[in-house]
Formats: sequence, structure tokens, C-alpha cells
Amino acid sequence: MLTLHAAPFVCRTWDAEPIADGGVAVDGDRIAAVGPLADLLARFPGARVRRWPGTLGPARVHEGPLPDAPSPRERVHEVLKRGGGAVLAEHAADPELRAAAGRVGVAVLGRVRPVAVAETGRADLAAFAEDGRCVATVLGGRLVHRRA
Repeated sequence: MLTLHAAPFVCRTWDAEPIADGGVAVDGDRIAAVGPLADLLARFPGARVRRWPGTLGPARVHEGPLPDAPSPRERVHEVLKRGGGAVLAEHAADPELRAAAGRVGVAVLGRVRPVAVAETGRADLAAFAEDGRCVATVLGGRLVHRRA
């Protein structure tokens, strides 16, 4: 089922001008379209709509060591709570940590890469409230973190 992730502001990249009242259409694990929500609703009638407060954009690359937590799974979850969708290999050398990242869809990268919301790209998104807190992380089209 196609899902429209909507927010007051949608950014294709975090340094680009946001789309007001925008949305991202996600079909499976891929981005089908990005643009004004009204246009996406017309293009994809019947799509499920998830509305997020604040700003929606690409999931981020967590560049430093993973946060401390009691288990590898919880360390990866701390990255998700910060809007991360990828970690650097140098900080995820432990096989248990890599396995935990793989189970939830967190990418392990050899180097930092630019992140963007792009049609046909993998649907890795993060939504941030006005106060900067991550309210949702979507990886490969799956909601993997939502702040209550």
C-alpha cells in the first residue's frame, strides 16, 4: 500500500528550501514522488496518509560513535531516535552491532555521504518537531521509530 508522509515542511535535503505543506509518497521501500501534499493526494487517491509535525526530510547519517546503551539493539535504537538511518563502519565494527543495525535497516557506510529525498530512492526519512526532537524515523519505507 502506498503511504503519503506529510508535514508542514518537507525538505529534499536538509540545506534546501522546504516545500510548505508537502509530502513524500512511499511505495514499498522506494520514494514514488515528492511535492505539495495537495498534488500528491490528487495523484495517489486512497493512499494512507501519515502526518508528522514540523519538518520531514531525509534520515541522517550518524557520524560519531553510537550512543551508549545496555545492548547493541538499544544503541541502534538511540540512533533511530535521533533521526539516523545510517552509521559509519568505523563506529560499528562489532558484529553484534552490525547485526542489530541490519535487522532494522540502518545502513553501515564506509564514509559520510550526502542524504536526500529523491524519487526512486530508498525511502529513508526522519521527521523533526519544531523543538528539534525526532518524532519519527522511516527506513526502507518502514516506520522504525515514533516518539509517543
